[in-house]
Amino acid sequence: MSMKIHPLFVSLALLCTGKAVAADVTVPLSVAMPAMLQESAAAAQPVSADCSNGFFSRFVAAYREDAQPADPNALAPARRGMESPFSSPPFPSAEWQLGGVDYPVGVPSENAQYPLEKALACTHVGHWMQDHRIELYGWINPSLNASTSRFSNYPLSYDARPNRGEFNQFLFRLQRLPDTVQTDHIDWGFHLDDLYGYDYHFTTMKGVTSDQLLNHPRPKSALNGKIYGNDPMIAYVDLYVPWVAQGMVVLLGRYLSLPDIEAQFSPNNYLLTHSLLYTVDAYTDMGILTTTKLNDQWILQLGVHGGDDTALWDSNSRLSAQVCLRWVSKSNNDMLYPCVESYNNASQTYNNLQEFVLTWGHRFSPRVHTLTEAYHIYVRNQALATDPWQSQAPTGRPGYPLGQAPNFPLGRNSTDAIVNYVNIQLDSKNMLSIRNEFFNDHVGQRTGFATRYSEHTIGLTHWVSQDLEIRPELRYEKAYDFPAYDAGHKSHQTTALLDAILHF
Repeated sequence: MSMKIHPLFVSLALLCTGKAVAADVTVPLSVAMPAMLQESAAAAQPVSADCSNGFFSRFVAAYREDAQPADPNALAPARRGMESPFSSPPFPSAEWQLGGVDYPVGVPSENAQYPLEKALACTHVGHWMQDHRIELYGWINPSLNASTSRFSNYPLSYDARPNRGEFNQFLFRLQRLPDTVQTDHIDWGFHLDDLYGYDYHFTTMKGVTSDQLLNHPRPKSALNGKIYGNDPMIAYVDLYVPWVAQGMVVLLGRYLSLPDIEAQFSPNNYLLTHSLLYTVDAYTDMGILTTTKLNDQWILQLGVHGGDDTALWDSNSRLSAQVCLRWVSKSNNDMLYPCVESYNNASQTYNNLQEFVLTWGHRFSPRVHTLTEAYHIYVRNQALATDPWQSQAPTGRPGYPLGQAPNFPLGRNSTDAIVNYVNIQLDSKNMLSIRNEFFNDHVGQRTGFATRYSEHTIGLTHWVSQDLEIRPELRYEKAYDFPAYDAGHKSHQTTALLDAILHF
């Protein structure tokens, strides 16, 4: 290869050596670019992108490269709507919460390219995935806890077994995100998540690999079911139609329930443990959900599903309505998200919740914000539910010995709860979160104990790199009307926990 060099530059170079000057010179590129510059250009290429290296060499190199400081001059991807209210990292997301979908309409993907995708980039599979905008990544999430309880930490979640290490999540994700920033064509996507670990105890859907949880009693363990299990937790296809209002996404399949602050996925949470409010409400739904951007401030969600945590083909399924509306102020400092998560007014089956939720968020500054969620949920006629995984009476109720409470009353068996998060960005790699909660399980239908609870947690998220998070946490909780902790033997519990999230 050769290139044309302007005569002026050649003249200056030759004059410095005292040699004659030609009027017009063509020189090889190897002469025009000194060897030092060629070596520098080669060295600038990341090792993870050097296809002369093997797969595992590129994979390990990607972790080393991700540990370096991010480029402060990197351009943000185009978006259609208001700017992101937060920074992620250190917060788990840069957006106000919106359930069901990966990102609000008009918001581009926040996903980093993790080491597995970087290592695959030189392969035929990697090229094909890049050409079709398909992403493949996941994480590993182990934890440790030290507790004042000896038999069970429940209703703390997810680390229900006290004073031990736990393998919480190995999650593998394959997805294609529809491009909702553009408005000139229909686009499509899909999302497949497979989770293995202890956390399947909470995420399992009746009718989807639920035998490992429901048909393996374990009376000497904190929770029934196999200790570790698998849950194909998310599986849906979605279609983006830009011409409905300012864009609509239609989703079909199994998706995260609406509209919680928290989520099943470890990286999506401000804290390691979950609120009681979140622990006992819906986890996933199966059905159809539309998410429509009315304008930059308003998003409407309408859905029909088969009842909380129940597959459409299961006999416990009940057709349920879902209606949610999210508003964000023009200043981007406030968010309101009222939601009817599930309503069918039918009697209890597997987890047939009637759930009404309101979330409010306020941003004091880009570094400090608060989120508050309150709900009223109930099931009807729990005492008439006869399936073997159902109980006709609570484990504990004031005025009765443990295990000897009368049946639940017929009609509505209600629970009310409120939780508040205060989230503080300390610097670009560290975030502090403080959670306070009040939870009233009026008749014990959700936790098994008819009592009021309070829960208070403080935790830090430290990003070692974009691939590794460390989260220490301290939590105190109390049951006021009946000793609900340590399997009904203690009225309060203190827990120190630590986990790590390694992205791949």
